[in-house]
Amino acid sequence: MSTRQGGVSQGPWASLNLGGACGDDPAHVAANRARFASALGARPVWLRQVHGTTVLRLDRNSPGADLPPADGAWTSDIGVACTVLVADCLPVLLVARDGSAVAAAHAGWRGLAAGVLESTLQALERGADVAAKDLLVWLGPCIGPRAFEVGADVLAGFGRSPEDAEPAEFAYRPRADGSARWLADLPALAAARLQAAGVPAASISGSGRCTVAEPSDFFSFRRDGLSGRLAAAIWRRS
Repeated sequence: MSTRQGGVSQGPWASLNLGGACGDDPAHVAANRARFASALGARPVWLRQVHGTTVLRLDRNSPGADLPPADGAWTSDIGVACTVLVADCLPVLLVARDGSAVAAAHAGWRGLAAGVLESTLQALERGADVAAKDLLVWLGPCIGPRAFEVGADVLAGFGRSPEDAEPAEFAYRPRADGSARWLADLPALAAARLQAAGVPAASISGSGRCTVAEPSDFFSFRRDGLSGRLAAAIWRRS
Protein backbone atom coordinates (compact mmCIF):
# COMPACT_ATOMS: atom_id res chain seq x y z
CA MET A 1 0.00 0.00 0.00
CA SER A 2 1.44 3.34 -1.01
CA THR A 3 1.30 6.59 0.93
CA ARG A 4 1.39 10.03 -0.63
CA GLN A 5 5.10 10.38 0.16
CA GLY A 6 8.05 9.80 -2.16
CA GLY A 7 6.91 11.13 -5.54
CA VAL A 8 7.40 14.09 -7.86
CA SER A 9 3.89 15.55 -8.16
CA GLN A 10 3.14 19.05 -6.94
CA GLY A 11 0.20 20.94 -5.43
CA PRO A 12 -2.84 18.91 -4.34
CA TRP A 13 -1.27 15.80 -5.90
CA ALA A 14 1.95 16.02 -3.87
CA SER A 15 3.80 13.89 -4.00
CA LEU A 16 3.32 10.20 -4.95
CA ASN A 17 0.08 10.50 -6.89
CA LEU A 18 -0.52 7.30 -8.85
CA GLY A 19 -3.85 8.22 -10.40
CA GLY A 20 -3.87 9.08 -14.09
CA ALA A 21 -7.33 10.66 -14.24
CA CYS A 22 -7.37 13.22 -11.43
CA GLY A 23 -5.84 16.25 -13.15
CA ASP A 24 -2.15 15.73 -12.41
CA ASP A 25 0.66 16.17 -14.97
CA PRO A 26 0.85 12.87 -16.91
CA ALA A 27 4.64 12.98 -16.85
CA HIS A 28 4.58 13.20 -13.07
CA VAL A 29 2.15 10.28 -12.83
CA ALA A 30 4.36 8.19 -15.12
CA ALA A 31 7.41 8.95 -12.97
CA ASN A 32 5.51 8.10 -9.80
CA ARG A 33 4.24 4.83 -11.25
CA ALA A 34 7.78 3.89 -12.25
CA ARG A 35 8.91 4.48 -8.66
CA PHE A 36 6.03 2.40 -7.34
CA ALA A 37 6.82 -0.48 -9.70
CA SER A 38 10.48 -0.35 -8.71
CA ALA A 39 9.55 -0.55 -5.04
CA LEU A 40 7.30 -3.55 -5.69
CA GLY A 41 9.79 -5.48 -7.76
CA ALA A 42 6.75 -6.60 -9.79
CA ARG A 43 4.71 -5.25 -12.70
CA PRO A 44 1.60 -3.40 -11.54
CA VAL A 45 -1.45 -3.64 -13.80
CA TRP A 46 -3.61 -0.52 -13.58
CA LEU A 47 -7.36 -1.02 -13.82
CA ARG A 48 -9.92 1.37 -15.30
CA GLN A 49 -12.14 1.56 -12.21
CA VAL A 50 -15.84 2.45 -12.47
CA HIS A 51 -17.29 1.46 -9.05
CA GLY A 52 -18.64 -1.73 -10.57
CA THR A 53 -18.29 -5.46 -10.00
CA THR A 54 -16.29 -6.71 -13.00
CA VAL A 55 -13.21 -8.75 -12.07
CA LEU A 56 -10.45 -9.44 -14.61
CA ARG A 57 -8.01 -12.31 -14.76
CA LEU A 58 -4.47 -11.00 -15.26
CA ASP A 59 -1.44 -12.85 -16.57
CA ARG A 60 2.10 -12.05 -17.68
CA ASN A 61 0.76 -10.89 -21.05
CA SER A 62 -1.84 -8.47 -19.66
CA PRO A 63 -1.17 -4.85 -20.67
CA GLY A 64 -0.10 -2.51 -17.90
CA ALA A 65 -3.05 -0.21 -18.57
CA ASP A 66 -5.94 0.40 -21.00
CA LEU A 67 -7.86 -2.67 -19.87
CA PRO A 68 -11.66 -2.99 -20.01
CA PRO A 69 -13.43 -1.28 -17.08
CA ALA A 70 -13.10 -3.35 -13.91
CA ASP A 71 -12.86 -2.94 -10.14
CA GLY A 72 -11.17 -6.20 -9.29
CA ALA A 73 -8.42 -8.43 -10.61
CA TRP A 74 -6.83 -11.77 -9.81
CA THR A 75 -3.85 -13.73 -11.03
CA SER A 76 -1.89 -16.90 -10.47
CA ASP A 77 1.10 -15.68 -12.51
CA ILE A 78 4.31 -14.68 -10.75
CA GLY A 79 5.42 -11.04 -10.81
CA VAL A 80 2.08 -9.59 -11.94
CA ALA A 81 0.70 -7.15 -9.36
CA CYS A 82 -3.07 -6.81 -9.04
CA THR A 83 -3.40 -3.10 -8.27
CA VAL A 84 -6.26 -0.81 -7.25
CA LEU A 85 -6.35 2.97 -6.85
CA VAL A 86 -8.11 4.65 -3.93
CA ALA A 87 -8.60 8.01 -2.24
CA ASP A 88 -11.08 7.08 0.54
CA CYS A 89 -12.51 3.91 -1.03
CA LEU A 90 -11.48 0.63 0.57
CA PRO A 91 -8.69 -1.42 -1.03
CA VAL A 92 -9.12 -5.14 -0.40
CA LEU A 93 -6.23 -7.56 -0.99
CA LEU A 94 -6.75 -11.32 -1.00
CA VAL A 95 -4.39 -14.30 -1.12
CA ALA A 96 -4.88 -18.05 -1.13
CA ARG A 97 -3.39 -19.63 1.98
CA ASP A 98 -1.15 -21.78 -0.19
CA GLY A 99 0.02 -18.73 -2.15
CA SER A 100 -1.32 -20.05 -5.45
CA ALA A 101 -3.39 -16.96 -6.36
CA VAL A 102 -3.87 -13.34 -5.35
CA ALA A 103 -6.53 -10.71 -5.97
CA ALA A 104 -7.30 -7.03 -5.36
CA ALA A 105 -10.65 -5.23 -5.24
CA HIS A 106 -11.63 -1.57 -5.24
CA ALA A 107 -14.49 -1.33 -2.75
CA GLY A 108 -16.12 2.05 -2.56
CA TRP A 109 -19.59 1.93 -1.05
CA ARG A 110 -21.29 1.57 -4.47
CA GLY A 111 -19.11 -1.32 -5.58
CA LEU A 112 -19.29 -2.92 -2.17
CA ALA A 113 -23.09 -2.74 -2.11
CA ALA A 114 -23.26 -4.03 -5.68
CA GLY A 115 -21.14 -7.09 -4.86
CA VAL A 116 -17.55 -6.45 -5.98
CA LEU A 117 -16.17 -8.59 -3.15
CA GLU A 118 -18.52 -11.47 -3.91
CA SER A 119 -17.53 -11.21 -7.59
CA THR A 120 -13.86 -11.36 -6.62
CA LEU A 121 -14.41 -14.43 -4.47
CA GLN A 122 -16.33 -16.11 -7.28
CA ALA A 123 -13.57 -15.33 -9.78
CA LEU A 124 -10.96 -16.90 -7.50
CA GLU A 125 -13.07 -20.00 -6.94
CA ARG A 126 -13.92 -20.50 -10.61
CA GLY A 127 -10.56 -19.53 -12.07
CA ALA A 128 -8.07 -20.67 -9.44
CA ASP A 129 -10.09 -23.28 -7.51
CA VAL A 130 -9.61 -21.31 -4.30
CA ALA A 131 -12.59 -21.36 -1.93
CA ALA A 132 -13.49 -18.40 0.28
CA LYS A 133 -12.62 -20.41 3.40
CA ASP A 134 -9.04 -20.77 2.12
CA LEU A 135 -8.33 -17.06 1.72
CA LEU A 136 -6.58 -14.45 3.80
CA VAL A 137 -7.92 -10.91 3.33
CA TRP A 138 -6.47 -7.50 4.19
CA LEU A 139 -8.59 -4.33 4.36
CA GLY A 140 -6.45 -1.27 3.68
CA PRO A 141 -6.69 2.39 4.73
CA CYS A 142 -9.94 4.09 3.75
CA ILE A 143 -12.34 6.74 4.98
CA GLY A 144 -12.95 5.76 8.59
CA PRO A 145 -16.21 5.34 10.52
CA ARG A 146 -15.83 8.73 12.21
CA ALA A 147 -15.53 10.55 8.88
CA PHE A 148 -17.85 8.73 6.46
CA GLU A 149 -21.14 10.60 6.84
CA VAL A 150 -23.85 9.22 4.55
CA GLY A 151 -27.53 9.61 3.82
CA ALA A 152 -30.45 7.23 3.52
CA ASP A 153 -29.43 6.33 -0.05
CA VAL A 154 -26.33 4.56 1.22
CA LEU A 155 -28.35 2.69 3.86
CA ALA A 156 -30.74 1.59 1.12
CA GLY A 157 -27.82 0.39 -0.98
CA PHE A 158 -26.97 -2.07 1.77
CA GLY A 159 -30.56 -3.10 2.40
CA ARG A 160 -30.95 -1.03 5.55
CA SER A 161 -33.72 1.39 6.43
CA PRO A 162 -33.76 4.65 8.42
CA GLU A 163 -36.53 3.03 10.45
CA ASP A 164 -34.10 0.40 11.78
CA ALA A 165 -33.47 1.12 15.43
CA GLU A 166 -29.71 0.73 15.01
CA PRO A 167 -28.68 -0.33 11.50
CA ALA A 168 -25.63 -2.58 11.71
CA GLU A 169 -22.41 -0.83 10.61
CA PHE A 170 -24.18 2.56 10.66
CA ALA A 171 -24.22 4.99 13.59
CA TYR A 172 -26.98 7.60 13.61
CA ARG A 173 -25.70 11.16 13.72
CA PRO A 174 -28.30 13.82 12.83
CA ARG A 175 -27.10 17.22 11.69
CA ALA A 176 -27.80 20.39 13.64
CA ASP A 177 -30.64 21.21 11.23
CA GLY A 178 -32.32 17.93 12.16
CA SER A 179 -31.63 16.14 8.87
CA ALA A 180 -30.92 12.45 9.26
CA ARG A 181 -27.35 11.30 8.65
CA TRP A 182 -25.34 8.24 9.57
CA LEU A 183 -21.68 7.36 10.01
CA ALA A 184 -20.84 4.31 7.88
CA ASP A 185 -18.17 1.79 8.81
CA LEU A 186 -16.80 0.73 5.42
CA PRO A 187 -14.35 -1.91 6.72
CA ALA A 188 -17.05 -3.44 8.93
CA LEU A 189 -19.45 -3.57 5.98
CA ALA A 190 -16.77 -5.29 3.89
CA ALA A 191 -15.91 -7.76 6.64
CA ALA A 192 -19.57 -8.67 7.10
CA ARG A 193 -20.00 -9.39 3.40
CA LEU A 194 -16.79 -11.42 3.27
CA GLN A 195 -17.89 -13.53 6.22
CA ALA A 196 -21.35 -14.03 4.72
CA ALA A 197 -19.60 -15.33 1.59
CA GLY A 198 -17.53 -17.85 3.55
CA VAL A 199 -14.31 -16.09 4.58
CA PRO A 200 -13.60 -16.88 8.25
CA ALA A 201 -13.55 -13.84 10.53
CA ALA A 202 -10.11 -14.85 11.78
CA SER A 203 -8.80 -14.65 8.20
CA ILE A 204 -9.70 -10.96 7.81
CA SER A 205 -7.30 -8.28 9.03
CA GLY A 206 -7.06 -4.55 8.45
CA SER A 207 -4.92 -1.46 8.81
CA GLY A 208 -7.47 0.45 10.89
CA ARG A 209 -6.21 3.70 9.38
CA CYS A 210 -8.38 6.56 8.13
CA THR A 211 -7.41 8.38 4.95
CA VAL A 212 -9.34 11.51 5.97
CA ALA A 213 -7.68 11.79 9.37
CA GLU A 214 -4.08 11.40 8.17
CA PRO A 215 -3.36 14.09 5.55
CA SER A 216 0.42 13.69 5.74
CA ASP A 217 0.21 10.05 4.65
CA PHE A 218 -2.95 9.69 2.59
CA PHE A 219 -4.85 11.40 -0.18
CA SER A 220 -8.55 11.91 0.55
CA PHE A 221 -11.18 12.99 -1.95
CA ARG A 222 -13.74 13.56 0.83
CA ARG A 223 -11.31 15.81 2.71
CA ASP A 224 -9.72 17.75 -0.16
CA GLY A 225 -11.94 17.45 -3.24
CA LEU A 226 -9.03 17.74 -5.68
CA SER A 227 -6.81 14.87 -4.69
CA GLY A 228 -4.26 12.32 -5.84
CA ARG A 229 -4.68 8.56 -5.63
CA LEU A 230 -3.05 5.86 -3.53
CA ALA A 231 -2.40 2.34 -4.73
CA ALA A 232 -2.66 -1.07 -3.08
CA ALA A 233 -1.07 -4.03 -4.82
CA ILE A 234 -0.58 -7.75 -4.29
CA TRP A 235 1.48 -10.20 -6.30
CA ARG A 236 3.05 -13.65 -6.25
CA ARG A 237 6.81 -13.65 -5.79
CA SER A 238 7.39 -17.35 -6.42
